[in-house]
Amino acid sequence: QVQLVESGGGLVQAGGSLRLSCAASGRTFSRYAVGWFRQAPGKEREFVATITLSGGRTYYADSVKGRFTISRDMAKNTVYLHMNSLKPEDTAVYYCAASPYETREVQKYDYWGQGTQVTVSS
Repeated sequence: QVQLVESGGGLVQAGGSLRLSCAASGRTFSRYAVGWFRQAPGKEREFVATITLSGGRTYYADSVKGRFTISRDMAKNTVYLHMNSLKPEDTAVYYCAASPYETREVQKYDYWGQGTQVTVSS
């Protein structure tokens, strides 16, 4: 069992930055990949980025590549999403999730946090 808690969302102007945190607990956490997803009103949940906790490999959606960075601190059992050059279209509820697979597919993530709102004003 893995428990995930997100924090760090908020309101920011376009061009600004935010850092989201995903604090995890659970004995087998180190075996999982952790991903960030987002869901805007009226839209499907979409992949943003993921990191494999064992090897540190990272993957990004094209829409955020070069602006967002995912990282991990294994000592703190925490995964971060550093978001720079934010745009109004980045506005969404952001979720972190854990999967035993190295994947971008939403349905392959077994554990989810409660989400944190990110709002980017123009």
